[in-house]
Order: sequence, then structure tokens, then C-alpha cells
Amino acid sequence: MRCRRKCPGQVIDGTTEMDVLPRRRGRHVRTLCYMTDALIRRAEHADLAAIVQLRHEWIREEDAEIEDPDFEENLAAWFAREWSRRIMWLAEEGGRPVGMMNLAIYERMPRPGRALSRWGYLGNVFVLAAYRNRGIGSQLVRAALNYADQNGFARVVLSPTERSIPLYARAGFGPADALMLRPPQVRAGPR
Repeated sequence: MRCRRKCPGQVIDGTTEMDVLPRRRGRHVRTLCYMTDALIRRAEHADLAAIVQLRHEWIREEDAEIEDPDFEENLAAWFAREWSRRIMWLAEEGGRPVGMMNLAIYERMPRPGRALSRWGYLGNVFVLAAYRNRGIGSQLVRAALNYADQNGFARVVLSPTERSIPLYARAGFGPADALMLRPPQVRAGPR
């Protein structure tokens, strides 16, 4: 069921309300967004097939079909290795998996006189194209941020795609001036 409500930041024709507002000289622009009946829940070991399916759809959307006979085995091995330090969420609509996201958890080294703390890396947020712009991505992000807030995380960081920046900005993310990045080093050819 879809319900219509006012929704700041709704994507319409590739722009969000936030993109339009500055050009409207302070006038409030209202758009309509469609809410969803999606269920957001923590993934379990039994959800591996759904995660594999969503990852396949993601790759098909970005790179067409890539033949990789080891993909499912590699993803299952990654899932097993990462399970202890990563929380995954699934979005389901009508019992069908339509989106996913995960939060990798990093424990900070203890420091005398300070409480133990953790931080998170939000990653792999994906919603099937047919279910986008209904609030599912926001619900997934909100689930991870609620978890981080309830567990006293020092910070949550991410590496957004250009398309996902408005989603994360609406959730309160901004530029990370306190972090530094070392890109991969390109090796010179054989000597």
C-alpha cells in the first residue's frame, strides 16, 4: 500500500528537494513521496541466499552480467568471516527481499581513563531499482544509526557513491574533515 505524504529530499527526475530549495529563494518546495510497508530486520545466517540474490541484482544493474562461477562460494566465505563483526539488515516487502545494508563494527584500542568504545562503517546499502524512492534506503540507514546510537558508537563513517550522497545527507552525514585517506599505490611496470 502506498500513502502520499510530504517528504523533504524526495528524488524527482534525478534531483532532490534539497537540490531545488536554494534556487527557490527561500520558498518551501513540497514534494510527494511514497512510503512503503517494507519490513526492516536484522539478517540471520539463513538469509545468505537472499543476500546473494540482492548482490547479483546489484552487479547486474551496475556492470551487466559477469560470469564468476566462484561468486556464491566467495560470498558465503566472506559472510562466514565477517559475521562476528558485521551486522546486516534486510528490507522485505511482501516477503520478498528488496534491499540490504551492513554495519561493520570496529573496537577501539582501550585507553587508560576512558570507557571502551566502538565505531562503525556503514556499507553495501542497496535497494532494488523497482523499490527505490519509497523510503526503504532511509529506513535501512536509520536502523543502523539507531543501533549505533543505542550502543554508544563514537562515530559511523561511510564511502558514498555520487547517487547516494543525498540519502546520507538526509540522515545527518557530512564531509569527514577529521579522516584521511591513502589511495592504492600504483606499481611501476617491470624493471
